[in-house]
Amino acid sequence: MEEGVSVATPAQVDVWAGLDAGKGEHFADVLDNDGERLFARAVASDQADLEALLDRAAGHGTPGLVIDQPGSIAQLALAVAARAGVPVAYVPGLVMRRAADLYPGEAKTDRRDACVLAGTGRTRRKQVHWLDTSSDELLAQLRVLNGYDIDLAADATRLASRLRDALTSISPVLERAVGDRLHQAGVRDLLAAYPTLTALRAASQSRIERTVKARSPRIAAKVSAAIAAALAAQDVTMPAEAATGRVIAELAGELDRVCARRDALAAEIEEAFLAHPFGELLASMPGIGPRTGARILAEIGDGSAFATGSKLAAYAGLAPVTRQSGATLAGETRSRRGNHRLKNAMFLAAFAALRDPASKAFYDRKRAEGKRHNAALICLARRRCDVILAMLRTRQPYQPSAQQRRELAHAA
Repeated sequence: MEEGVSVATPAQVDVWAGLDAGKGEHFADVLDNDGERLFARAVASDQADLEALLDRAAGHGTPGLVIDQPGSIAQLALAVAARAGVPVAYVPGLVMRRAADLYPGEAKTDRRDACVLAGTGRTRRKQVHWLDTSSDELLAQLRVLNGYDIDLAADATRLASRLRDALTSISPVLERAVGDRLHQAGVRDLLAAYPTLTALRAASQSRIERTVKARSPRIAAKVSAAIAAALAAQDVTMPAEAATGRVIAELAGELDRVCARRDALAAEIEEAFLAHPFGELLASMPGIGPRTGARILAEIGDGSAFATGSKLAAYAGLAPVTRQSGATLAGETRSRRGNHRLKNAMFLAAFAALRDPASKAFYDRKRAEGKRHNAALICLARRRCDVILAMLRTRQPYQPSAQQRRELAHAA
């Protein structure tokens, strides 16, 4: 944002520019506060045309931009809006699709989507999520690194699944012996060097153990013994074993390269996370490490977009949803909405926090109430939303509350 440019607040917006983002071209529909269309037009995905759109909207009042896709294709629009001091509201795709049912017609066009976005922002000013478009370089860096880390994690999962499938095709017992240990570098080295039963039989047990021990010394003896048992359990050679072996060796090598890239990226994420003013603050909370902390920080920023912990929980999809129809009360269920990246990070952090006595006491209390493991963790993650928001606002590190200390003393 340029120095001296004031940022309008959501309450000041009286001109609503719905922007249906596309790769090469967007479509904008601009409404006034009464829902009357001021103008609508296609907008090229370049700085000059986006600036012209916001300038024209500003000629009718205080503009606000409403989008349904804050990812790569909308990044330039977000930067131009931030530079002009225009607030940006985010309407998730599922919410927009349901809102579209309230409009006449069944057509799916860019013009209609832009109109739905503008109308949703206008009528749900307090319910939509207003994005933090401030030019925080470290925060922007974390968002990019987190996105790449998520991609690498998905690649690792895909490669591991494909590798386990290939192992099963030549020896189910071998897959059971090493399939759960593919996260260990020594096991990946072993499969890259000896990918089939025939290759493993040709290698001595001591050589197998040495191969694993080079990078995974703690499990080398167990893996060697498990493979010896697998070799003894099957003497049938499957058809096309050699071809499958080449696939296994290549998958193991590729999985190793992805894991190495992810390990290197983890160090970069940790450095950027701890360099941010809120990094050390979040890291003081049990269960929040550099990776989960970076994801939480990248999604919520300084927390100023959330008035209460309940708002943050709803945005993350951690707030329970009541299901009731007539006289029948079905109870509360988990929300399927929300920011899934934030929800996953909060869930993982809550799970890791079970080593903390205060968090474990709260979790145990929820289990005693009859909740299952995942439900109890969701409750813990929901409670931590209030704590995280308080930490960001007060700039104070984590301290167990008086109630948590009483619960802990009672549990002891």
